[in-house]
Amino acid sequence: MARNGYQTGSIVSHGWVRWVPKMPDLINEQDVSVNFEEYRRLDGLALADLVRSGQVSAEELLNTAWARLEAVNPKLNFLVTPLRERALQQVKRPHSGPFAGVPFLTKDLFQDIAGVPNYNGCRAMRQAGHVASETGTITQRWLNAGVVLMGTTATPEFGSKGVTEPAVSGVTANPWNLAVTTGGSSGGSAAAVAAGVVPLAGANDGGGSIRIPAACCGLFGLKPGRGRNPWGPQLSEYMHGGVMTHVLTRSVRDSAAMLDATHGPEVGSLTVLAPPERPFLAEVSGPPGTLRVAFSTRSPLGLGVDPSAVASVERTVALLKDLGHTVEEAQPDIDFFDAARRFMMLWCVQVGQFVREVKKQTACGWAGFEPDTRSMCLLGQALTAAEYLDAHTVAKACTMAMGHFFEQHDVWLTPTLATPPGAHGSTAVPAWQGAALKAVATMGLTRAVIRAGGFDQLVRDNMAWLPFTQLANLTGLPAMSVPLFTSQDGLPSGVHFMGPMGQEGLLFRLAGQLEQAQPWAHRFPAL
Repeated sequence: MARNGYQTGSIVSHGWVRWVPKMPDLINEQDVSVNFEEYRRLDGLALADLVRSGQVSAEELLNTAWARLEAVNPKLNFLVTPLRERALQQVKRPHSGPFAGVPFLTKDLFQDIAGVPNYNGCRAMRQAGHVASETGTITQRWLNAGVVLMGTTATPEFGSKGVTEPAVSGVTANPWNLAVTTGGSSGGSAAAVAAGVVPLAGANDGGGSIRIPAACCGLFGLKPGRGRNPWGPQLSEYMHGGVMTHVLTRSVRDSAAMLDATHGPEVGSLTVLAPPERPFLAEVSGPPGTLRVAFSTRSPLGLGVDPSAVASVERTVALLKDLGHTVEEAQPDIDFFDAARRFMMLWCVQVGQFVREVKKQTACGWAGFEPDTRSMCLLGQALTAAEYLDAHTVAKACTMAMGHFFEQHDVWLTPTLATPPGAHGSTAVPAWQGAALKAVATMGLTRAVIRAGGFDQLVRDNMAWLPFTQLANLTGLPAMSVPLFTSQDGLPSGVHFMGPMGQEGLLFRLAGQLEQAQPWAHRFPAL
C-alpha cells in the first residue's frame, strides 16, 4: 500500500440529455483483464508503475477504462469525441513518462489535438465540423508524460459558465447525484474522473473551472499560477494570464507529478516564473512547517453562504490547528464586489472575441450561439476601451493587495462554493432576459443597461454560488480545492486555499499533509 492509500501492485434516456456521441462497438468482455474495482482504487502514478513493471499492459488499462466509459457515459453524458481507435494505436507504441500507459481524457476547450474535432462547447463549431489543425503545447506535454488519450470531454460554450450544460450536447450529470451539476467549466472531465473512468483528466480554469467541478465531484483541483503552464502554440496567454490549464485528479500526487511534466515556458511566453526549488511531486510528501493560515467564511460578494460550506471550513480550521498550524480569521483589503464586477467585464469582452472569431471561421449567424453567450457578448461589446483598461488596472491592484496580505499569512482558506451543487438548469438565464438584451442592443441602448447596473446584476446572477474562486484568476495566483469532507446529504464539499505567486509547492505540501490526515481516496460515488 503506497502513501495516501493508493495501492501499487440502447442509450438510457434522462430527458435532460439531448445528445450522446456515437460510440465504437463495445469491447469484448474477455479483452478486459484488469478488474475495475482494483483499477479505480489506483491513481495514475500507481497504474503507470504497474505498466512499467509488466504486471499489466497499457492496452488492458485502456480496455478497462473504455468498458467503464461505456457503462456510465449514457447516465453522465461527459464524452464529446470518442478516440478509442486512436488510443488503441497509441498503446501499441512504446510507453515512457511518469504516466506511461495511463488512460486520459482532454477537455474540448483549448486542449487541441491535431486532426481531432474541437468544438469548444459551441453549436456553430460543431455544425461546421471544426477540426484542430495542430496540437496544443499543453496537450503535447501530456502526451510526452505518457498518457493514452481516449477522447474529449464536455464544457459549456467557450467555458463561460460554472455549470456544464451546453446546448450542443446536453447536461453533464454528477456521479454523486445525477440530479445536480458537476460544476464547470471542466464538468465533463470531473464527471469522468469521479466516476472512475480515468484517474486524471485535462481541465482549465478562467474563473474557477478546475476548482468548482473539483468541489462538486469530490476531486482535488489545483489552478497553477499565471505562466506556470504553457498556452501555445497559437497564443501566449488568455485573459492576461488569468486562464490556466492543468488536470483534475483524485490524488494530490497525480496533480503534482503532472505539473512536473508540463510546467515551464515556451517560445513566446509573456510570464516566466522561477522554476520550483524541488519537483512538485517531492513537495507532496514534504512537511509544510507551521503555516500562518487566514480563513473566512463570508461571501466576498456580501451574499449568503450555506451552513454546510461554513461547516466544512470550520472542520478544516480544527484540523489545521490539530496539525500545528496557526489559524486566524482574516481576509484581504479588497473591494470584492468591485473586483468581481471588473472580472466580469474582462470576461464578457473575452467572450465577445470568441464569438467574433467563430463567426469568421464558420460564417454562422447569431443563432449559432447560446442566449447566455449572446448576452455576455453584447455587454462586452458595449464597454469602452477605457472601461476595459480600468478593469485590468483593478486586477493589478488586487494582485498587489494579495501580495501584501501574504506578507502576513501563508495561505487563505475559504469555502470553494457558497452552496452545494445545484439542480440542472438552476443557474440558466431566462430566455426573455437574453431576448430583451438583444432588443436593447438593437436600439443602441446597451450602455444604458450597464449604467443601470447590468454588470452588477450579472455578477449576482452568475457568482452568488461561486464567489470565492475568480479572485485567483483576476490576480494570477495559484489556488486549489481540496475534498476533505462531505455534507450531511453525502455530496462532496470542497475547501479552497489561495497561496502567493509561484508557491504551488507550498500548496502541494499542505494538500499532501491534509490528504494524509483526512483521506478521501476511499470515497466513491455509488454509480
